[in-house]
Amino acid sequence: MIDDQSAKGVFELLSLHDYGEVHFALDPATQLRAIVAIHDTQLGPALGGSRFISYASEQAALIDALRLARAMTSKAALARLAHGGGKAVLIRPEGEFDRAALFTSFARAVDGLGGRYITTEDSGTSIEDMEVVRKRTRHVCGFDVSNGGSGDPSPFTALGVRRGLEACVKFRLGRESLEGIRVAVQGVGNVGYHLCRELTAAGAKLIVADVRDELAQRAADELGAEIVPSAGIHRCECDVFAPCALGGALNDRTIPELRCAVVAGAANNQLASDHNGEMLRARNILYAPDYAINAGGLINVAQEVAGYDADKARARTLLIYDTILEICERSAKQGEPPNRVADAMVREILQAKR
Repeated sequence: MIDDQSAKGVFELLSLHDYGEVHFALDPATQLRAIVAIHDTQLGPALGGSRFISYASEQAALIDALRLARAMTSKAALARLAHGGGKAVLIRPEGEFDRAALFTSFARAVDGLGGRYITTEDSGTSIEDMEVVRKRTRHVCGFDVSNGGSGDPSPFTALGVRRGLEACVKFRLGRESLEGIRVAVQGVGNVGYHLCRELTAAGAKLIVADVRDELAQRAADELGAEIVPSAGIHRCECDVFAPCALGGALNDRTIPELRCAVVAGAANNQLASDHNGEMLRARNILYAPDYAINAGGLINVAQEVAGYDADKARARTLLIYDTILEICERSAKQGEPPNRVADAMVREILQAKR
């Protein structure tokens, strides 16, 4: 957890997260304060999004970058991509700033890494931002379709989560479809909304919550979702709880309050701590490791490197079903929580590369 690491030094944090390298970029003229974490490049150049949000401290931003980049290594490995894991965190300035100038400065920092890190959009960034970055470096994905990019990765992330969720429902509930399955979706922004559309089309019943009331209302108006208060959605009685907001939703406080059989969602770093996976297993709640189930967006943008092919991206995203099912089966056979099984699978893939 971030609180457990807030007093640690930079090199202690790097050792804790098994790094790697970290780069810092500062440009007072544009208010750029960026951290680029490159966790692993054994499978290929590090690929990961650029997060642009406010942070309570620079230490919190660094820890977020380290955790996210390490998860990207795992995500790329399980998706069988020729990429390592990286992540950029741009600390959002207070007050007014020139967004285009800031991202131009960030692009120069990315270009200076010589291709070891390829950036794309993430929380707080957009296709438009990647178009700005693309003018200053070729080490970027996720820009506009009209310029040969793959566009918004959110629908592919949602597609992969829906397929992984179906695998969990089959394994844990013995159901071949999502017809009538109650899913509580925490966070209905870009990915969460697309996931709700996928689930509705598959016949699921939705419960939704978001800190932004208008987004929850959109899901209710367009998809017939039931709205509940954001603070209590994890306590709703349902078949599947789908965390699709920021990380840490599964922790020592929330896990004992869950009333579901499956946890399968799009958020990154859903477990506040590694032992929370064992807590879920002890309660007989099947957990789909986040970096395994939410890889669709990464799979999609990774196709840009060799020339974008939407059909290939979709076909590879659909294979998330098989990955999640394998994790579930190995977890049951080995008596280990799924997050540790997934970690072991990643180590096997990286070791084979070595």
